[in-house]
Amino acid sequence: MHSTLKNRADTPLPSSPTSGEVVHPADGTIQPKSQSLHLLLDGGSREGVSESSKPIISIRNLSRRFAAGGESVAVLRGVDLDIHRGEMVAIIGQSGSGKSTLMNILGCLDRASEGTYLFDGRDVSKFDADELAALRREHFGFIFQRYQLLPDLDAVENVEVPAVYAGAEATARRQRSTALLTRLGLGERLHHRPNALSGGQQQRVSVARALMNGGEVILADEPTGALDSHSGKELMALLKELNADGHTIIIVTHDAKIADQCQRVIEIADGAIIDDRTIGERETALERVEMIRRKPGWRMGLDSFGEALAMALRAMGAHKLRTFLTMLGIIIGIASVVAVVALGQGSQQSVLENISSIGTNTINVYPGSGFGDMRSGRVRTLKPSDAEALAGQPYADSISPQVSSQATVRYRNTASNASITGVGEGYFQVNGRSFSSGSGFTETSVTTRSQEAVLDQNAVTAIFTNGEDPIGQVIMLGKVPVRVIGVVANQSGFGPGGNSANVYMPYTAVMDRILGQSYLSSVAVRISDDYDMDTAEAEITELLTRLHGGTQDFFLQNTDTIRTTIQSTSQTLTLLISTIAVISLVVGGIGVMNIMLVSVSERTKEIGIRMAVGARRGDILRQFLIEAVLVCFVGGAAGVGLSFALGQGLSVLVSGARLVYSAESIVLAVVSASVIGIVFGFMPARSASRLDPVEALARE
Repeated sequence: MHSTLKNRADTPLPSSPTSGEVVHPADGTIQPKSQSLHLLLDGGSREGVSESSKPIISIRNLSRRFAAGGESVAVLRGVDLDIHRGEMVAIIGQSGSGKSTLMNILGCLDRASEGTYLFDGRDVSKFDADELAALRREHFGFIFQRYQLLPDLDAVENVEVPAVYAGAEATARRQRSTALLTRLGLGERLHHRPNALSGGQQQRVSVARALMNGGEVILADEPTGALDSHSGKELMALLKELNADGHTIIIVTHDAKIADQCQRVIEIADGAIIDDRTIGERETALERVEMIRRKPGWRMGLDSFGEALAMALRAMGAHKLRTFLTMLGIIIGIASVVAVVALGQGSQQSVLENISSIGTNTINVYPGSGFGDMRSGRVRTLKPSDAEALAGQPYADSISPQVSSQATVRYRNTASNASITGVGEGYFQVNGRSFSSGSGFTETSVTTRSQEAVLDQNAVTAIFTNGEDPIGQVIMLGKVPVRVIGVVANQSGFGPGGNSANVYMPYTAVMDRILGQSYLSSVAVRISDDYDMDTAEAEITELLTRLHGGTQDFFLQNTDTIRTTIQSTSQTLTLLISTIAVISLVVGGIGVMNIMLVSVSERTKEIGIRMAVGARRGDILRQFLIEAVLVCFVGGAAGVGLSFALGQGLSVLVSGARLVYSAESIVLAVVSASVIGIVFGFMPARSASRLDPVEALARE
């Protein structure tokens, strides 16, 4: 602090002032030196206030007791004290005398156990926590022995903090902060953090912060205790000049040399005032300094949120590892939820596509009472005439009678086992099968029992091993020669026979030439798209019951019912697995709460500093709550990204794995993470906001 005061008076500017003058930072005009800091504070507009005999601070019969080991220990006992505007007062005493406790009560950091405290005629004992914060913010400035600067902020940002909580405009507070630091000789250290400043420089930052909102009353707790003797002298010279500018200065010290430089000395011993003496007179008339310019009410609320957001981001950036570890549980939980839902939806779509491949809007008629009926093989009442009757109904888009058998298929020297399925000309339409080459059967093929065959790709691969074109080739089904007229794409793996070699022939040819039977194994009916499936099912039942003489010796399989059942089952399984994933998300939320509680414990002193310079409980609550929500929101977004990476990895490692991501599930996951931040972050935030300022400041 060697050149502090000299620089403040002699800063080179366009017009060189005399030794008793300074240049106004806003308009460049030369002003008397005694007005310099005042002009920095109110932007050149000041209001003269005549000194009043009414004290700005008045306490009567004030006591402060603390609980210790089940007993009550009195630190202050019946203190009476008046302090007038413009005084420079030293409160001295030995350690444990109660002088620091008195200063904390005067600065509204602590409350008296008994007695009255009037500030400018207002009874402070009736103020709630936010009213006390407003009093600290608008009337007091604190200079602490250990500087109490926020380590994550640079010098300008530290000085701005009181104005942030006062709702000042960003430009105005930045200009004032810069001007104050420049006048205090820190123009080249504006953007240095505390750990890059010397002790004297940090203390000057602390002085600038005390002046930021006006600093009508400046409370200095052992202000020279951590400084060397030269820096201490310069700080005292600065405090004297501030007093000359109209600031009321209250210094708590145990150093008699510091006290002798004040106008009034109050000595405390054992919690009581034992001496109150006047040494000198005030040098100037009193000046009341105006508060920094505030934003309009609606903008103040909006910008206060923005400031809290910026503080939260800065705090997260300053503790990157802790922030990442806090996020980790949320990231894993969100990634699990999104990936599981995507996997469930992908699996469901794959199954539904497989169902579509064996018939869309299809009702299959089988003999017997159900798939478990042991007698179904002996029920031979399903006839081709039933299929013809069904084909004439308005709901039937197409039908296909069906019989099946097994046989050995030979082509030249190659043989393979194959499933032989006798079908009608509408089979490939009913089941949505597409041809890769050739064509299907015609009505003539069915009526003439034509020895024609359609192969699937599995059969082609098994029989034509040398890559021959199968169309037109003659193959042997057992002892029956047939000519290949078409090849269809493979049926999906869903259902029996999906991966075997399949040969299709007209059902009449299979019944007559291979099986020697007159009854059908099943009839597939494709329902028209504009017809209700349930209605069609009821009408099919009614028709066949009538054709079978009133006996229902058949049962129906509705593929739409299968689809619905699989959808329902898939959704249930997805819900079950998602519930497990949500539990992990909740566990992650509890982790956030625990780490935020630890964060509150670690940052107790920071909270105390913010409260000392005027932060309301709501400001502290908002900042920590925003931090928790940000951690969870960013963790949620990272979790979504991780789920995409997991999906890609799963697709590569597991053949056939399919994940389908939906915007709804992603948005829901991120919103859920934010809600978890609010729910689990509220308790730590509330805990932080309810800390007692004086206890928080004392925490190491």
